[in-house]
Amino acid sequence: MLTNPLSSRPDFTFKHNQTQNRHGWLRLTPAYSVKLVTEILNNHADATSIVDPFSGTGTTGLVAAERGQHCDLLDINPFLIWFGTVKTKSYTQAEIIDFADAIIAVIEAYHQQTTEEIFWTPDIQNIDRWWQPYQKIFLARLYAAINSVNTSDVARDLLKIGFCQRVIELSNAAFNHQSMSFKHEIVPQLFDTADTFLQDYEEACRKILHSVTAPLTGPIKLYLRDSRQIEMSENTYDLVITSPPYPNRMSYIRELRPYMYWLGFIHEAREAGELDWQAIGGTWGIATSRVSKWEGEVSDIAFAKFPTIVKAIDAHSPVLSRYVHKYFDDITQHLRSLYPCVKPGGSVYYVVGNSKFYDTMLPVQDIYASLLRAVGFCDVKVEILRKRNSKKELYEYVVSAKKSAVTG
Repeated sequence: MLTNPLSSRPDFTFKHNQTQNRHGWLRLTPAYSVKLVTEILNNHADATSIVDPFSGTGTTGLVAAERGQHCDLLDINPFLIWFGTVKTKSYTQAEIIDFADAIIAVIEAYHQQTTEEIFWTPDIQNIDRWWQPYQKIFLARLYAAINSVNTSDVARDLLKIGFCQRVIELSNAAFNHQSMSFKHEIVPQLFDTADTFLQDYEEACRKILHSVTAPLTGPIKLYLRDSRQIEMSENTYDLVITSPPYPNRMSYIRELRPYMYWLGFIHEAREAGELDWQAIGGTWGIATSRVSKWEGEVSDIAFAKFPTIVKAIDAHSPVLSRYVHKYFDDITQHLRSLYPCVKPGGSVYYVVGNSKFYDTMLPVQDIYASLLRAVGFCDVKVEILRKRNSKKELYEYVVSAKKSAVTG
């Protein structure tokens, strides 16, 4: 896969997806690229049933759908299930026409609003840190217009994709960090007006319209599911391609909150914390306080050096040592749940990144390899994918394995 492991290879990250039609609809910083999934699928062209148990923005499913291969997508976040459903749907001609008409209707509805109207905004803590008042007012008016037009649910969902793009483009969010942060200084632009924002929204919707004209031939199904309890039929999948959350304290909910608040998936900070507690690797809000009280046996993690690693981290931060321990306890549960669902002879691919806590390296790739062997997989391999853009010791890896074709 990789000829120069010292390269950051942006073509293997979400950056490559931004110019790939539907793949570029919304960014999620940890998302892997279309190119990587394509390379794996090229080696498994005969795969009849694929699964991504941490589906995120649906990259695996969309690539499979474009190739005509069946794929199931699982995620614990309801927004990502909604987004993945819209992203991987094959749209009929009638639905495409409805969407084209709905774009015009939303623009007209926006212009018909009066200045006396009061428009709803989500109850995000410190909302003015996210958007300047005039940006917030525009988003509130636009969202009201989207919900007011008489159109199909399918068209409205596509309108909301365009809205989500405006939500993040107009925000003060900065992506100069491995996760999301906020810009230190906001400089208003000369053409920052509601009319310009509306033109940008219409243009975004037109691009979405163009991207959905190509039919998808692969059947895709999405399931709101905790990956620690997959609960699918035995011997269901011959290929697993996924990238779980990394054990690096970066919560996906942090980056997804603006979309989830506006679209009504969450309404208050506690809900975000509850969802992050359910997710693997979550540390947002109440999740951190619960991690600090979590207890488990380090001997339950099938990696010989794990007790030493946890002890070294604990010397600096007991909370972080529990965080790392719980992360791999959750991954152990996930792999035990996944193993029966893989067909004999099936292959699995995990894209993971190592981490560093204080002066202690966390060899995530080697721990995954050990856990895969422990639950029964064989032919386990670890391959460096690329160098990450953060600390010099940090890399991404592909950890692959197979389930023996011989059963019993």
